[in-house]
Amino acid sequence: MFAVLKTGGKQYKVQAGDVLRVEKLNAAAGDKVQFNEILMVGSTLGAPLVDGACVQAEVIDQIKADKVLTYVKRRRKHSSQRTRGHRQQLTLLRVTDVLENGADKTGVKAAVGARTKVESAEKPAKAKKPAKEAAEA
Repeated sequence: MFAVLKTGGKQYKVQAGDVLRVEKLNAAAGDKVQFNEILMVGSTLGAPLVDGACVQAEVIDQIKADKVLTYVKRRRKHSSQRTRGHRQQLTLLRVTDVLENGADKTGVKAAVGARTKVESAEKPAKAKKPAKEAAEA
């Protein structure tokens, strides 16, 4: 059975045993992660997501993509030029399981991007003082 999942702003068609290169995730090598944004499982099409479906994967490694070089040259009487390089950080995954339902009962942590802000439950939110009390103090 195959599934179409969404992560890192891209969509991937996967099935058990596939190896993927996705945008960097907050996970170490050997961790199991679960993708909950599933657009399609087999012949079941989501609107926009399939409820209760998930794809589980094991993190193989954190890698970098090939270097992309850009060359900028100013024309005419300016003799300036610049070469810049960039290597995108990726996560290498092996898909282990595609589940049509029961995603909330698996106990596997959700796949979260490396740059996504995750609010910690340990930090209580600061209570703001009402404007009247702040003005009097």
